Amino acid sequence: MPNYKEMYLKLLRASEVAINILVAAQQECEELYLQAPPPITELTLLDDKPTK
Repeated sequence: MPNYKEMYLKLLRASEVAINILVAAQQECEELYLQAPPPITELTLLDDKPTK
């Protein structure tokens, strides 16, 4: 008979590890975003009149 408690705990631990990896990756990406230079905000206006 399978040991369901052992299987559940193994899956629970693996899920926690996976979540921690995702949280760490998100935090690293947020830090990279905050450290990046601001984007260029220069706009280019296009002529909205149709050409013939």
